[in-house]
Amino acid sequence: MADVKIHTYDAVIIGAGGAGLMAALYASRKANVAVISKLYPTRSHTGAAQGGIGAALGNMEEDHWRWHAYDTMKGSDFLADADAIHKLCQEAIPTVIELEYMGLPFDRFPNGTISQRRFGGHTNNDTGKPVMRACHAADRTGHMILQTLYQQCIKNNVNFLDEFHVVDLIRVDDTVRGVVAIEIATGEFHIFHSKAVLFATGGWGRCWEVTSNAHSLTGDGTAICLRRNIPLQDMEFFQFHPTGIFKLGILITEGVRGEGGVLINKDGERFMERYAPNIKDLASRDVVSRAIYLEVQAGRGINGQNYVHLDITPDTVNHYLEQDGEDRRIDREYIETKLPDIADFTRTYLGVDPALEPMPVQPTAHYGMGGIPTDLDGRVLLDAQKSVLPGLYAAGEVACVSVHGGNRLGTNSLTDLVVFGKLSGSHMADYCQSAELLPLPDDAAGEIMAEFERLRNSNGQVKPHLVRQKMQATMTKNVSVFRTHDTMSEAISDLEELRDAYLNIQVEDKGKQFNTDLLETWELGCLLELSEVTAVSAQAREESRGAHARDDYPERDDERWLKHTLCYKETEGYRLDYKDVVLKDDQLDIEYIPKPRVY
Repeated sequence: MADVKIHTYDAVIIGAGGAGLMAALYASRKANVAVISKLYPTRSHTGAAQGGIGAALGNMEEDHWRWHAYDTMKGSDFLADADAIHKLCQEAIPTVIELEYMGLPFDRFPNGTISQRRFGGHTNNDTGKPVMRACHAADRTGHMILQTLYQQCIKNNVNFLDEFHVVDLIRVDDTVRGVVAIEIATGEFHIFHSKAVLFATGGWGRCWEVTSNAHSLTGDGTAICLRRNIPLQDMEFFQFHPTGIFKLGILITEGVRGEGGVLINKDGERFMERYAPNIKDLASRDVVSRAIYLEVQAGRGINGQNYVHLDITPDTVNHYLEQDGEDRRIDREYIETKLPDIADFTRTYLGVDPALEPMPVQPTAHYGMGGIPTDLDGRVLLDAQKSVLPGLYAAGEVACVSVHGGNRLGTNSLTDLVVFGKLSGSHMADYCQSAELLPLPDDAAGEIMAEFERLRNSNGQVKPHLVRQKMQATMTKNVSVFRTHDTMSEAISDLEELRDAYLNIQVEDKGKQFNTDLLETWELGCLLELSEVTAVSAQAREESRGAHARDDYPERDDERWLKHTLCYKETEGYRLDYKDVVLKDDQLDIEYIPKPRVY
């Protein structure tokens, strides 16, 4: 401990994306807050979110938060919790308006109101037709949210510690005392002593080969909590976004389809008319991803390969708009104005001009519906009885509140970030007003420091990049868009071998300053654990629901599986438990009856 620097704050927030910044902004009104991030804040992955943030403003056509809520429950395949969904959809409206007041430059309709576009799974519940609910700033919505919130946090004197990599949570029995972090520039360990801790560290898409997730999304906060005897909820549900750039996985926003883009197979067929005849290309993401997979499996991929075309060329789109009875038309100027980043991405990475030719796309690992279980105030829950761990919070993709259930609707991730970031930050601030700063335990950083020294000084022969490649290969092959008991058994067996290999890992860089080799090896350990939790949880769920589709159990089974999975890390392997889904909101006296999803 003599070599560890200790800093003291009321609250520390891990992660500087949308959820972390929104929480910091609200917590800083009553508490001394530090935001700790392994990245510079405006490089956080929220900046990659493109198409929009969902809120039933009804600026150009009729819409209601209850419609938004039902679409969210339906999209979740009835595995989300009703009270959480209602909080999300009600709070979305004032929160989006608040973002506008903060200075977020939303696009606008000619009448001056915030512009909204159609998005997958968002409907007029009376007609079943797509509704304009996605508020957007061109196709840079996440980037604008990130910039706006960061500026507001600077204005409110939030403390930022950039390029500090949090690697452990200091938990003593049922109390939280702070976190341990490494200063990337020096390799020195720091303890951030606090009354409360909030994790907002994002997802873990790097478990798979083709992903929209940045290299930094390695599930750090999720794995840290798992190692500190906190269960992870619904980890079997990981969303594959249907339109990633072929081979690269870089996202092509759903906003392209919201603006009229259509999916085409090698026969020139708009194939979503067969899979979702009412809503077509704007069905929920799990439905569209499976449709693409089935088209490829049937030999209808483009040029015999495992991709299809996403076509927003004016001739094609205008043909289908006319066929669908819409009187609007698009041209090159419309594409360049509404989707400037997408046009730039495809020209840069594919050499494709989207105004002249279709874009090759395939499903890409995108978003974890599961994560650290929390209540509506972001407080972390320890068991099926919803026991709270005082002082520990989570928000954003790292958390499972649960508003996404088996499958997340597009735009609801940004809504989740700002709504539950706000609620978590507010509750954390109030908690810090009454809580006392508990003393640090002896040698609070000793365990994690020893683990890093083991990794640094290991004389093993296993290369980290080879372990990562094998992990990603088995997850892509066996725990992907479609799954079976046998494929997941193979994945679990492979991951157990890789876990043993990790004990014999070799870190070539023995230094301390900017040792990304060492830090990425530690991150690999997080990914291996989260991959195994995902596979174990998925193998146990003998049904198909949302993003979890099994060839050997193709039907949804509400009688046996209308429940949330909780996965605990044990000394040897993992233990599963379950808790009930909340289908009735007693406060509003609204109850959802699970029905087949029809699009």
